[in-house]
Amino acid sequence: MKLIIASSNKGKLKEFSALLSPLGYEVYSAKEAGIDIEVEETGKTFAENSALKARAIYDICKECVLADDSGLCVDALGGAPGVYSARYGGLESEKERTALLLENMKDVPEDKRTAHFVCTIHFIYADGREIAVEGRVDGKIAFEPTGENGFGYDPVFLYNGVSFASVSQEEKNQVSHRANALKALLGKLEKGE
Repeated sequence: MKLIIASSNKGKLKEFSALLSPLGYEVYSAKEAGIDIEVEETGKTFAENSALKARAIYDICKECVLADDSGLCVDALGGAPGVYSARYGGLESEKERTALLLENMKDVPEDKRTAHFVCTIHFIYADGREIAVEGRVDGKIAFEPTGENGFGYDPVFLYNGVSFASVSQEEKNQVSHRANALKALLGKLEKGE
């Protein structure tokens, strides 16, 4: 079954494909499906942003669409970068945003460096029915980046003391916020919700 992912983020597409392909979904980015629009993320929550993206793509293609919005919420920073994770500090690159995060955390002691990744998924069936779910994974912010895998804030997000960038894609796909959101989505899909 064709499933269009409302994202051009190569890291996300790789994760979604790895998690959904075994279930029979043919995963395509919007661009691969011939849809080339940029949806402005004007929502104040992850759920609002994922719904905006899914509905914009669905209105064009009328096929199964999955959109997510995800980000890192750091307790010591009042939940920042939150919905602005991909635009944190107005910076362009992942490396710059990660460096800014570490700079903003430089005086925060280890026991106060708690954080979590959140992922909301908005799924629209070809017939227009909609499902919204959320996944989360708790961890801490490292003092410096480690690891070569992953993307975004993975090098500084510690899960059980190891950065997400230091584990294999398969390991991350067992525990990540995106994996947890997909598990919730699959539970609803199996019930026909």
